[in-house]
Amino acid sequence: MAFADLRKVLISDSLDPCCRKILQDGGLQVVEKQNLSKEELIAELQDCEGLIVRSGTKVTSDVINATKKLQVVGRAGTGVDNVDLEAATRKGILVMNTPSGNSLSAAELTCGMIMCLARQIPQATASMKNGKWERKKFMGTELNGKILGILGLGRIGREVATRMQSFGMKDRPASRGLPAFQGRLSSTGPTAHQLFLHPFVVQSLETIGYDPIISPEVSASFGVQQVPLEEIWPLCDFITVHTPLLPSTTGLLNDSTFAQCKKGVRVVNCARGGIVDEGALLRALQSGQCAGAALDVFTEEPPRNRALVDHENVISCPHLGASTKEAQSRCGEEIAIQFVDMVKGKSLAGVALGVKECGWHDGGMPEEGSLGAAIAGFHTPAVAWPFSSPPAALGLTALSVPFGEDQRGPGRRVNAQALTSAFSPHTKPWIGLAEALGALMQAWAGSPKGTIQVVTQGLSLKNSGNCLTPAVIVGLLKDASRQVEVNLVNAKLLVNETGLNVTTSHSPAAPGEQGCGECLLTVALAGAPYQAVGWVQGTMPVLQALNGAVFRPEVPLQRGLPLLMFRAHPSNPAMLPTMIGLLKEAEVQLLSYQTSMVSDGETWHVMGISSLLPSLEPWKQHTTEAFQFHF
Repeated sequence: MAFADLRKVLISDSLDPCCRKILQDGGLQVVEKQNLSKEELIAELQDCEGLIVRSGTKVTSDVINATKKLQVVGRAGTGVDNVDLEAATRKGILVMNTPSGNSLSAAELTCGMIMCLARQIPQATASMKNGKWERKKFMGTELNGKILGILGLGRIGREVATRMQSFGMKDRPASRGLPAFQGRLSSTGPTAHQLFLHPFVVQSLETIGYDPIISPEVSASFGVQQVPLEEIWPLCDFITVHTPLLPSTTGLLNDSTFAQCKKGVRVVNCARGGIVDEGALLRALQSGQCAGAALDVFTEEPPRNRALVDHENVISCPHLGASTKEAQSRCGEEIAIQFVDMVKGKSLAGVALGVKECGWHDGGMPEEGSLGAAIAGFHTPAVAWPFSSPPAALGLTALSVPFGEDQRGPGRRVNAQALTSAFSPHTKPWIGLAEALGALMQAWAGSPKGTIQVVTQGLSLKNSGNCLTPAVIVGLLKDASRQVEVNLVNAKLLVNETGLNVTTSHSPAAPGEQGCGECLLTVALAGAPYQAVGWVQGTMPVLQALNGAVFRPEVPLQRGLPLLMFRAHPSNPAMLPTMIGLLKEAEVQLLSYQTSMVSDGETWHVMGISSLLPSLEPWKQHTTEAFQFHF
């Protein structure tokens, strides 16, 4: 994989010093330069394979297309709004982020915002600093017994839920508390738990939420009762959003949804500016429909329109969600470790991802069969895809992903599902096999058109199709693509533009099969006589069969070793001397030679050769068919 070729990394935003140290200790050269103009950034990147940014550096398509060596962009944080993912993917540049690094900080800020809204702490502080003593003006409300609605149950949403439940925020109107000391033990007096019971205090400790993907059973495990979105609005005393900013979530809280809310609702947005329609929020505040809002993010940052910031019932911060020493240290550490692990070829756990836009009806419910999409940085599978092309056309297989904006754990590859396990010791040789079979198919079928079928077989390959299929595509396109290097990041995007369809399926191993029969990879051209089957022998990819003609022993597929393959009748004793003579005429050495078992009256011959032949025309005069390839 080219992504292990990192040598020099540019850090273009302020990061914790541990980031530089980890990179240098990992053998990477590091350059730190901040506040670069676009032209300066392009100039610095000309000899860098890696770039690490926070939110300040804008990695636009102009920057991406102007670089020659850039392979990886690392975002020390969750959102990748400042990286042009489409341009990066097209050029085969991997984009990674560190969504877990700032989750706790963002969740704690959200909780602080909720408490400040309830008690008007910032306003009271400002009043005191102005020499006033306005106790009556700042009448607040208790959180105990109030209903909190959480939109997006990712890592941050979950952390908010568990923390706010400790305040007695609940999922539905609760019955009055039990009388104090009810059920005391007559012989010993009240238990410690009973001692602190008090009328009107015991409440349900759940919150309500909405996420179109996460199951009610999972959300119940952290105390959140899921409610259909259209039912959430009139129930909630407080609403906090933790979703990505996508077309489906832009303006999620708008004039229509505010009108459905309980009068006096309070709103918190520490996720992305634009999820709450700022004009609609201002109108709701002016009318009293919304009693207060706490905003850490804005559609435009810093906001030039000060109407919301200056409103007396609005608490605002300059995008401080990740602004803690701990979060910055974690983000810098995590992105640096990802870079070093990639260079060392280590397997990174938990990096599965997928993309699918959550399509919303006017009523706010997702379309049938749609999934919630996350903007970079989610738990279990999820990924950012903030541009218009459908995910299938852009080369990522959709997985079931939560709607929360921060679902994935550490070590996230935002735009390359194929790299989820590409560095795994188990997967590496299968990736090589897939690329080899793709290159073989391209040479054999002659730039095939139609549908290429990729079939995995065997229990251990059950979930491998999503990383093996892009590798097959790399082999198919490597010699055909001239404008851009094909790799696991951009393979599916580029193959769709060729008009070639690639399908992936899995077949369990037949009962009782042993050895290679347990795990196989098959690449075939649908409706045509082109089928290649291979497996991995130890760590060596091998070719097992062509169109049913089985090789015993199997043919090793070694990267960089050209193979000449031809089919002919086995009864011709002059065949081999003739072929060796043709090799000698072309000044090409024969390095290895194998044949298949007879199939349909013919045998496949495979020659390992020192270099590709300039022409196969002399060979075709003596064979049924012939082709050569390498990968």
